[in-house]
This record gives sequence, C-alpha cells and structure tokens, in this order.
Amino acid sequence: RALRRAGLRLHYRVQRLLPLRTDRAVFSSRDGHGHGGDPGALESAVRSLAPHVRTAWVSRPEHLHTVPPGARRLGPGTAAYWTALARSAYLVSDTAFDPRLVKREGQVLVQTRQGTPLTHTGLDLRERPAAAGEAGVAELLRDAGRWDYLVSADRHSTLTFERTLPGPYQVLEYGRPRTDRLYTATGADVARLRESLGVPDGAVAILYAPADRPYRRTPAPLLDLERLARRLGPRFVILDRSPARHDAPPLASSGRVLDVSGHPCVESLCLASDALVTDYASLMTDYAGLDRPIVLHVPDQEAFEAACGTYGDPSTFPPGAVARSADELADIFATGHWRGSRSDELRAAFRARFCPHDDGHAAERVARRVLFGEAGLPVVVPPPERRPVPSAA
Repeated sequence: RALRRAGLRLHYRVQRLLPLRTDRAVFSSRDGHGHGGDPGALESAVRSLAPHVRTAWVSRPEHLHTVPPGARRLGPGTAAYWTALARSAYLVSDTAFDPRLVKREGQVLVQTRQGTPLTHTGLDLRERPAAAGEAGVAELLRDAGRWDYLVSADRHSTLTFERTLPGPYQVLEYGRPRTDRLYTATGADVARLRESLGVPDGAVAILYAPADRPYRRTPAPLLDLERLARRLGPRFVILDRSPARHDAPPLASSGRVLDVSGHPCVESLCLASDALVTDYASLMTDYAGLDRPIVLHVPDQEAFEAACGTYGDPSTFPPGAVARSADELADIFATGHWRGSRSDELRAAFRARFCPHDDGHAAERVARRVLFGEAGLPVVVPPPERRPVPSAA
C-alpha cells in the first residue's frame, strides 16, 4: 500500500510537468457524491456553452450511477484522478479541494460552497469546534487561498464569505446555479417526480428537511413525524429528509411519512413538495425561489445557536410561520396559517433578500464568466417576471 501511494505521488508529479488541457474540466460535489448541487448545474452549462470541453466527475463507487453520459468518471485517489487534477484547466467543487492538490499556473479553481451561509462558517467557526467539521477551520482557510472564483447567491452571502473566508478570489454574485432547475421545470416534471416518490394524487406533500446537528452524539429525531401525520390527517404526506435518517434503518411507515433521505437530488424533492418545514438549513433560501410556503420549526434554537452560531435570529426575518414545538407546527398546518396572507408577505420579503439573482440562468452566467470572461450575461430576469413552476396542490 505504501508503495502504491509513493507511485501515485510520483505519477502526479510527472503529470504536472505536462501541458495543461484547456479543454478539460473536473467537477466534484460533496466530496465525491457524484453529479449534483451547484457543480452539477455548472457542468451542464459548460457542456451546453462549450461542447469542446470534456468534463469529468470525481465520484465514489456507490455514486457512479449519477454521473451523466459523456462525462468521465474519476475514482478518488486513482491514477486517472491525479492525472485529471494535474492537467485539467478548470476545477469546480462545492467542498474543499483535495489538500494534496498543487495548483498550477493557469489552473482555474471555482468554489460554489453548499448554499447560503445562514450558520457560522470560516473564521466564525474558530470558537465553535463542534460545528467546524473534520477538516477544521485552518484547512478551509488554506483552501480559500487557492480559489479563483467563489459563487455567491446574494449580498448577504458575498459579505459573509469575504469576511470569514479571506482569499484572493473574485466573488461571482450571480445566483445559485442549482436553483436553475426550479425555474425551468414543468408541471409534467412535478407530476412525474411525485409519482416516482409515491405521493398520492391530491395530497399535500410537506418536505421536512432540518439542518444537521453535528454537536449531538446521537441522531435522535427532533420531531415525531408519524404523530404529526396523524394529527394533520390523510390529506397530508411528509417527505422525510432529516439528517438523522441517513444512516438509520428503513422506517416502519404508515405510508404517509416517506423516507427520502437517500434521494440523490434535493431539487427534485423541492419540486415534488408543496411546502417546506425546516429550521436553519440553507435549503430554505433555495426553496423560497419556488414561491411555495415555508414553515420554520425551531424547538432547540438556543442550543443550536450556542453550538453552531447563526447569522441572525431566524424568527426575526423568517420566510413564513414559525413554530417552537410540535403542537405549534401541527396547528400552523391545521389552521391553514402555513399558506395564509401573512406567510405570503414574509416569503416575499425573504425572496427579495435571498433570491435576487435566482432566475434559471445562474449557471450560464457563471460559466460564461469563467470560460469566456463575459460578465453578468445573461441579464438577470426581474423578480416580477419570474415564473417558477407551481406546486401540484
């Protein structure tokens, strides 16, 4: 094994002596989870705008099926992986690039991160080791020093990134590429997705997607979803995307709580649902672009803020109704407050702040800037003219 590692290091060193390939681009999402997220949307844009560029995906074996036809598959740490990192002109990721990567002159590193920073990131994590993750703050800051471009969705994200992730990069405040699909999908797409998930015709599908709690030793659920489903009645179905389910055994479900924790595409879940229940997850800023109801369930606000930190109290500028207990959450849906006029007003203000550039063309804007040097093209569609696909309910 040591001999193999030494051989790969030598191979990588030799490959770095060879010319860069300006027609090669490598993409990675969530540390090798295959095609998806902002890198997935950017790869699609690159293939459309620059068909001469050959794309490749860093993907672990269990996620190879997500890689689209025509793209090369790269197993992390393989000889092909190191060849691609050494010779590809464009590297795109939403997590830290391989710490062993030696950035070459002429290489362009594009970082997208994984959503709007609603919880502490970068330098702000120095006092919150439970939320910093395995890589730690120091490695994240070293990585930021190699980026050429950082994709941002809004002014809040730009200011937060520039302060907490200092580096020589240029911020591209062009919108979230992964949300493009929310604006280009059709009613037929929504119907197909709901059928594939097992959502009954006429049901109101609630996507439950809370933030991870890295400080909790046991992934105990914050909410008894079966009890909630019983209280809401047969008209409602809950799509369970809670982090606590990722490594848990399959649910013994009544059929009205559907385990979608293993679904590879959260954008599909957003399209299939009629409302979102979350807490501090950045998914709420993506979902707001759909202009569908959002309800916050924050039963442990003080504990979460103490461990992870948040940029502002979510209840002071929420995207919709706020519940602090399971009973309050059930009442919000039972009374119709979840989609009342006050919730609509809150969501409109939230969209104006966090979705200024999300119009279905964010990926194209980023790709045009990185590949061709074109700034701000295509022009952002004004919010009143945007037409996200409506929910099935």
